Amino acid sequence: MRLYLSSFRIGDHPDRLIALLGDVGPGDIAVIANAMDSVPEDVRRSAVELEVDALTALGFHPRELDLRDFFDQPQAAVQAALDRFPAVWARGGNAFMLRYALARSGADEALTGLLRRDAIVYAGYSAGPCVLAPSLRGLEYCDFPEHVTETWGDEPVWDGLGILDHAFVPHIDSPGHFETEMCGVVAEHYRTDGTPHRTLRDGQALVVDGDLARII
Repeated sequence: MRLYLSSFRIGDHPDRLIALLGDVGPGDIAVIANAMDSVPEDVRRSAVELEVDALTALGFHPRELDLRDFFDQPQAAVQAALDRFPAVWARGGNAFMLRYALARSGADEALTGLLRRDAIVYAGYSAGPCVLAPSLRGLEYCDFPEHVTETWGDEPVWDGLGILDHAFVPHIDSPGHFETEMCGVVAEHYRTDGTPHRTLRDGQALVVDGDLARII
């Protein structure tokens, strides 16, 4: 399994993301921006462009994979789309919106299978890594689960993908980020509750390569 899970944006070690791709190097990468599905469309479009520009600067060929296109379709459709990419980049935003999109499109099961077969690199930041935890419980202190209901008329999904065996808490001790205090509340909740978790400052990333996992 190969993961590059940043606190914010690319982080300080883009070389480690590229290294996870091995001899293939930077190439096609799917940008998943569904954590932004509750914002106005022009804001969402700008958010996608920001990620595309940053990844292009690293030598990637990014293309958005909008999970909304696969809502209520057979899982084979999103599976076929993901199979074309050696890597995905899941940007930040609302973790509950991203998790809902993953579930309704079937991309949660597709990505889980690809990761367990080591057939894809999963990378991203903030909400992108947060949905890999066993559960999203606790993230309501920084994100808004009710946005799922307001946007789609459905209940939020609280189960994570279970790729990580702990919660992921970004933006800790990161004064330049507007969510740093709220994420501190999340971390304190986990400490009090005894929930296994890892905290990252902006610039840091959790890198998983096979059996090796460390924060850099």
